[in-house]
Amino acid sequence: MEITTPALAQPQSPSVQPTTRITSDFDTFLRMLTVQIQNQDPMNPMQSSDFAVQLATFAGVEQQIRSNQLLSSMSSQLALGTVGELAGWIGMDARVAAPVGFQGGPVELSTTTHALADRAVLVVRNGTGDVLAREPFPLGQNTVLWQGQDATGAPLASGRYELSIESYAEDSLLETRIPEYYARVDEARIGPTGAELLLENGLTVTATQITALRRP
Repeated sequence: MEITTPALAQPQSPSVQPTTRITSDFDTFLRMLTVQIQNQDPMNPMQSSDFAVQLATFAGVEQQIRSNQLLSSMSSQLALGTVGELAGWIGMDARVAAPVGFQGGPVELSTTTHALADRAVLVVRNGTGDVLAREPFPLGQNTVLWQGQDATGAPLASGRYELSIESYAEDSLLETRIPEYYARVDEARIGPTGAELLLENGLTVTATQITALRRP
């Protein structure tokens, strides 16, 4: 497996365009200030206080450029370090509470039902939220193999499904939990929200969603 870092392939690309714009404004400001001084009315010259304000603005623009360049450099270094740390996760089984990328085989689900529940139900929904199946789920802390079947017992097609465990007491819903399951980590990368992991079932999750790792 290869670690891909799409956002880091060209580390300076996120800041090139903003820095170019700021630099252009900086040069324009300098030219305008020079022209203003050259063409001021000798009988009514620029006040020293006004000149000081414009120089302060000039210095502020320069400082903004340097700050942006420094922040961009720091961001790139931090991102590289994060991906390096995630390299050891490639090929590991990661536990996550997220939609399941069903691939035709049973999926091991783990969760804990509400302590006061007298029954629990596993609810299976498709990507649009339609309920495809409701089946009993054992109480307590359990690990169950979900076979990927609809309400009639027919096997579901490969795809992404949302699973939830509903805990009831005397037919009153106490809580709903998303069960956890293990999936192999195929890829680590830096995305818009930070460190991301691509799982073998095609699901992309953030590193913070992973609650455990184990060897295959």
